[in-house]
Amino acid sequence: MKPVNGYVKPLLTDLYELTMAYAYFNADRHEDFAVFDLFFRKNPFGGEFTIFAGLSEALKFLQDYHFEDDHIDYICEQLPQCSDKFRSWLKGLDCSRVKMNSLREGDLAFPRIPMMRVEGPLGICQLLESTLLNLVAYPSLIATNAMRMRLAAGKDKKLIEFGMRRAQGPDGAVSASRYSYLGGFDGTSNMMAGYLFGMPVSGTQAHSYISSYTSIDNISEKTIDDPDGNKHEFIQDALKYRDELGFNNTNDGELAAFIAYAHAFPSGFLALVDTYDTLDSGIPNFLCVSLALKEAGYDPVGIRLDSGDLSHLSKRTREMFKEVGAKYNNDFANLKIVASNEINEETLRSLNQQGHEIDIFGIGTHLVTCQKDPSLGCVYKLVQVRDEPKIKLSEDIAKMTFPGRKEAYRLYGEKGYPLLDLMIVVGEEKPQEGKRVLCCHPFEEAKRTYVIPSKVVPLHNIVWEGKPQHESTPADEIREFAMRQVDSLRKDHKRPLNPTPYKVSLSEKLFKFVHEMWRKEAPIREMR
Repeated sequence: MKPVNGYVKPLLTDLYELTMAYAYFNADRHEDFAVFDLFFRKNPFGGEFTIFAGLSEALKFLQDYHFEDDHIDYICEQLPQCSDKFRSWLKGLDCSRVKMNSLREGDLAFPRIPMMRVEGPLGICQLLESTLLNLVAYPSLIATNAMRMRLAAGKDKKLIEFGMRRAQGPDGAVSASRYSYLGGFDGTSNMMAGYLFGMPVSGTQAHSYISSYTSIDNISEKTIDDPDGNKHEFIQDALKYRDELGFNNTNDGELAAFIAYAHAFPSGFLALVDTYDTLDSGIPNFLCVSLALKEAGYDPVGIRLDSGDLSHLSKRTREMFKEVGAKYNNDFANLKIVASNEINEETLRSLNQQGHEIDIFGIGTHLVTCQKDPSLGCVYKLVQVRDEPKIKLSEDIAKMTFPGRKEAYRLYGEKGYPLLDLMIVVGEEKPQEGKRVLCCHPFEEAKRTYVIPSKVVPLHNIVWEGKPQHESTPADEIREFAMRQVDSLRKDHKRPLNPTPYKVSLSEKLFKFVHEMWRKEAPIREMR
């Protein structure tokens, strides 16, 4: 098992991870038992949920963890004070003594609940920080963005990721394709992603293909074979329908391009119709070629809109499909309408309000770049060394950490919705179905509630203990799991504007422990 991206090696880290590791080593503390939590403080996109992603690549990183000789040479050049013993330590370093608990990939994640808990020798656990953050933050952000677009579009619409050319580099493109699929998209235009992860791929043609044709004279093959091998006068039939329908002012080059493309893909004819004029040229030319295809025994697929008023164009296109289909007794009413062109979550919701006729959305820029919220803001914080819990305080209370080893549970109510996530101290009594449990607000003592859960789901599972603890999960299974988890949330947690905050609570024992450490570690100020 190796990471998909060849850059994912131990050297893919920040310098300060190595300076700390050397300082630990120099002080003979690198073998101290340590616990780190990887989590985030705020859901992205103004929402109240996040989809956890990136686990499978993180596990591959742990399994393949080893420093190469030239990387060690480079490290020692940058840290010339490094001893030969430190060089030898790096050479023998692996993750055989590391243990990781994490959420299941595709699960819902909420602020402050550790997505990963990493335990083991302090030196190696420190060195994992930057890489693990890199492998988890962007995938989780993309999966969440995709899921929000899925909710906005509706379950009956297909969503295709079109963002490769707009993504931040090759890995950004492949990661966006992979994790948008996890977040509910139906496929991608990215061939490498389809090859690597078995995802459905989709694509037709661009405007350059359409504009490369000038007239019917550009087409050398005049006929087309039907599925039984019989020849049909394809060009002649398309021109016949053009005359019958009175579409004589359409662009000749566009018509030629459609004929040539349909000849190449008679069972997959989907045409980009806005190169010249959507309603006065693109749709008419598509219909003429589609009628000729039907004569040859093939069913056309549909069209793609890439500019203009998508709602109006889709509705008028559907009307034209129905009119021509009825005239020739063909079922054109259900031809697919695909739309692209800078679509985002707000666009999808607006189109729904306008009653559009679009079947499939191709979404690129706003999906892969996450323009609305470009970073999830994951952090990796030390919460225990040896037997000593550690806490980080801050002027900003939101940046305070919860000390010690913790685990989390999702408590469900009798209506089947999750009520809250509860963090407890590892080793304390776990919440049980049908048994009342006190759930405390992390910071405000007066805010607490009793919950009698109808179902209790443990969120943290051992995924690594010297080696992977389970088989890799297929992408389709992760995608279906993620969609089921989001379906389980109450609608008010998922609404786009002012969603109801999802509660993250502490057990009474953990609440007291956190606040005792807070009082202990916070300096007492003196005023004169």
